[in-house]
Amino acid sequence: MILVTGAGGTVGTALVEQLKAQRHAFRAAYHSPPKAEKAKQAGVDAVALDFGQPGSLAPALAGIDAVFLLGTGIRGQVERELNVVDAARAAGVRRLVKLSSWGAADGRFLIARFHREVESAIEASGLAWTFLRPNGFMQNFLELGIASIRAIHLPAADARISHIDARDIARVAARVLTTSGHEGKAYELSGPHDLSYREVAGVLSRVLGTQIRYVALTDDAARAHLLATGMPDFHVDHLIDLFRAYRDGAGAAVTFDVRSVTGRDPVSFEQFVRDHADALRAGPMTTQENV
Repeated sequence: MILVTGAGGTVGTALVEQLKAQRHAFRAAYHSPPKAEKAKQAGVDAVALDFGQPGSLAPALAGIDAVFLLGTGIRGQVERELNVVDAARAAGVRRLVKLSSWGAADGRFLIARFHREVESAIEASGLAWTFLRPNGFMQNFLELGIASIRAIHLPAADARISHIDARDIARVAARVLTTSGHEGKAYELSGPHDLSYREVAGVLSRVLGTQIRYVALTDDAARAHLLATGMPDFHVDHLIDLFRAYRDGAGAAVTFDVRSVTGRDPVSFEQFVRDHADALRAGPMTTQENV
C-alpha cells in the first residue's frame, strides 16, 4: 500500500491518477479535510494529514509500505517533513520516495538547501529511499494569467531553464514507487529542452494565437510585484533567490532520467501548451502543492 502525500496538488493529483489507472493500492493524503472527504465520497481511500500534527500521522501510515513525500511549501517545511520521516520509520514503512528539488545536490539556492537537509535525514533514517529532483514545473505557467495580461513578468534575464511537465514527474514517481531497482538513487528530472523566457513567449504566442511578451524584471521590481499579489514574504525571498541562481545557469541542464525510468521521452513545452491551451487562455489557475 502506497501513501501519497500532497494528493491534491499538481504532482500529487497526477500521481493519484497514474496509480489508479495502473490499479495499484494507495491511500491519498490531503492537507485539506474537505478535499479528503470529497475524495472519500468518490471511493478513494483518503485521509486528512497535517505534517505539523504528529497525531494525524500514525493513522495515515497504518498498513503502508511506501510513502511519497511531498512537502507543503510553507514555513517550517523541513521540520514538518522530518516529522513524516520519523513517523514512517516508527510505522515500519520500508520505502520513501521524496519529491525534492532541482539543485539539491549542490545547494546553489535556498529551496535546494532546504530539500537537501531533509534528504540527508532520510539517508540516515534506515529507510530505502529515492529522491526525485525536478526542475521548474511547466504547470506554473497556468498561474500567470498569460492570455489576459499577454506578458510574462519575471526576473530571469536571459536564463535558460529545462522546465518539466508535472505529468512526467508523476510517471516517474509511479514507476519508482511500484518497481524495484530505484533504492538509493536520486533522479534529476528535466524537460527535453532548455528554453529562455523569450523562447517560451514565442511558443505561447504561436500555439495560443495571441502575442505574448516576456518582460525581464529587476529583483526589486519582481519583489514588489509578488508582495502586491499577497504572496508571503518568505516565498518571495525564495523565488528571487531561485531566479538569481537561474541567471547563473543553474536551471539549464537537460537530463535523460525521465526516459531512463519510464521508457518514454518527457513532454515538450510546445506539447504542454497544446494540451493546456484552453486553460492558458482562460486565465490563472491555482496549482499549490500544500493541499
